Amino acid sequence: MSRVGKSPVPLPKGVKASLENGDFRVEGPLGKLELRPHPNVRVEVEDAEVRVTRQDDTRISRSVHGLTRALIANMVEGVEKGYEKRLEVVGVGYIAAVQNAVLQLRVGFANELQVPIPTGLTVTCPDQTHISIKGIDKQQVGQFAAEVRALRKPEPYKGKGIRYENEQVRRKAGKAVTK
Repeated sequence: MSRVGKSPVPLPKGVKASLENGDFRVEGPLGKLELRPHPNVRVEVEDAEVRVTRQDDTRISRSVHGLTRALIANMVEGVEKGYEKRLEVVGVGYIAAVQNAVLQLRVGFANELQVPIPTGLTVTCPDQTHISIKGIDKQQVGQFAAEVRALRKPEPYKGKGIRYENEQVRRKAGKAVTK
């Protein structure tokens, strides 16, 4: 039995969960999320908790049991508190700004990069070298942060690029000067 899948997901105050037509819905103070669970997994809403059980012990059922429970727990946390990823832009002349629904990045290329912000996410730039991505869907927040970071990954010699806040970049020594 899955250790993750066995434990129920508690529903905090202000968060409502329901099962309609096979879709699992969670509604909280920050918004609504929806999930269609795998057919081999049964989701039940009882009192103030959500339980996930599997129908049999086949390989696929075992693998999606813990996954479904973890996805539901992330949905509950997302509609209650939300998720946030912070990025920092490091480099001389590297800046970030948000205008309308577009993240604008100047990170050493000839042209400014224009990244459209997906619906459901709130992207802000408290200053020119920091980017804050907030949303209720953990996967969407992480995916957008990864896409922005991939535009200019931190390079190992000077550390220039876009990195997660508090990310350690392994630095290389570079050329050794000999006489």
